[in-house]
Amino acid sequence: MYFRKAILLIAGLLLSSVLWAQQDTTVIPPSNDTTISSEINHLQVKYKDTALQRLLLQLKQVNENERQNSVAIQGLLQGKQIDNMTKYKLLKSNLISAVQTYYLLNKKIIDLKSRATSNSLDVFITSLNNPESKALGFSFSERVIGLVKSVILEGKADKSKRNEQIVSTTESILNSPIFRGFTTLAPPLGIATSIMTFFHTLSINNKNINQKNLKDFESQLNKYVAYYTALNEGNQKFQYGLNFNKDQLNMLQQNLYNNLSFTASALGFTMPPRNANEPLGVTLNKFFLTFNQANVENYFAQMEQKYTIQGTDKINYERLLRENMSLKEANNQLEDLVMQTKNFENLYNEYFTMLDNYYGTVINAMNIANTNGLADKAVVQEKQQEFTQLKNEAVTDTKTSIDIGELKNSTDNIKYRYKIF
Repeated sequence: MYFRKAILLIAGLLLSSVLWAQQDTTVIPPSNDTTISSEINHLQVKYKDTALQRLLLQLKQVNENERQNSVAIQGLLQGKQIDNMTKYKLLKSNLISAVQTYYLLNKKIIDLKSRATSNSLDVFITSLNNPESKALGFSFSERVIGLVKSVILEGKADKSKRNEQIVSTTESILNSPIFRGFTTLAPPLGIATSIMTFFHTLSINNKNINQKNLKDFESQLNKYVAYYTALNEGNQKFQYGLNFNKDQLNMLQQNLYNNLSFTASALGFTMPPRNANEPLGVTLNKFFLTFNQANVENYFAQMEQKYTIQGTDKINYERLLRENMSLKEANNQLEDLVMQTKNFENLYNEYFTMLDNYYGTVINAMNIANTNGLADKAVVQEKQQEFTQLKNEAVTDTKTSIDIGELKNSTDNIKYRYKIF
């Protein structure tokens, strides 16, 4: 503005000099109400002096630059407001979506933790591992007694009291409360070890125990041991995997609680303290009764009303963001929540991988029973088909109950890659 006035003053002086030199009586009125542009055009037409013309062109350029700068400044001010509005709407959308994602992640962690295995699979495996069961067409207890009578005692079990005592002792081992108390471990393996220890000890003092018969008995018994070993190794490996998976889920749930604490605080909610007398999942479920999408949307509605410029329907987004920095921080930490959902997805997939591996070991154990001549091939195939169906039902039920796609869709609504500063 000052530069423009200075140029105008110089132009006036030069003009006066030109007029005096030409002895022209024309009087140029002072520039009061006329615009600068009209003065310039008027002077350009009447006077052709090169220096003056150049000065007037500079004045015109200054005038145009000032107009462009004014437009640019207004654009920047408007753009800043639009940028703040965009930031606010992004973090608002992200945080509202995060509320539902927190809830779903906690719910699905609880569900997967409870899926140690299905009840139907438990019953099936327990049946296969029960010494009294005839799931594959034979009872381990009956087969052991049969081998003692036919191999160890050579069909003379009832020929002497000593032989009858040997059969009675074997039955006592089979019916021992020690082995009856096991439901998921390996009763047949413990039984086989105890029986072989008994006969090896007995053979030292009992000359009627034929060493050849004893070896034959042990060889026959080992066929059952191979079957039950394969079955129980699968059981133990699966149980170990489930326990590890559950530990990882517990850690994930704790991280969820910690991440949620900051987000909830930024949105004006107070997290409940950890209660040693109840599972963390229960504590979180109670909190989600109030920390829900409807209440968070109401929180933002009240905030927008607070920062609405008086007498208008416009929101002062710049002030809103400046005075609520915790909202930006909560938005920028949502990447942690997204990573937690990815972690859960990994644990979810690991569960089904373990189930597939477990299925393979059980099928293999039943194949050993068939190969070792313990069960008929048709019976084994029938049981394998039954187990396959139970396993598929367990997988379907778990996937339907957890619905991992629901969590993925909710997570996709969080645009966590866009940080707000």
